Amino acid sequence: MARPNKTAEPLTEPFSFRTGKTVADALRAKIEASGLSKGEFFRDVALSNKTVVVARPVASLDKKRMQFLFNKASNNLNQIAFVLNSANASGKVSEPLCKDTLRALEDIAKYLKVALNHVD
Repeated sequence: MARPNKTAEPLTEPFSFRTGKTVADALRAKIEASGLSKGEFFRDVALSNKTVVVARPVASLDKKRMQFLFNKASNNLNQIAFVLNSANASGKVSEPLCKDTLRALEDIAKYLKVALNHVD
């Protein structure tokens, strides 16, 4: 004879997640100590836990666009730095010019990060 369903509605929506062995062992120990099934344990934890969930703010369209442009610019800065270092290694560019240019590229990257953090 099947065990009677303890909830008002059927349990049809599965949830799953992956974790490391250490966390999995700790969870198994807690589940075993509780005397509940895995499903009952996690339902109890999720519904009766007093943890406050703080949702991350959703990025605006401006922020998403700025992030896209930042990624493109960062890629270009990395390409410039790579070519500059190669030219310096082969003697085509002097050491002082290379250092000054790399410093300028770092400043541009910093300004981009600051601008990205101030969107929204």
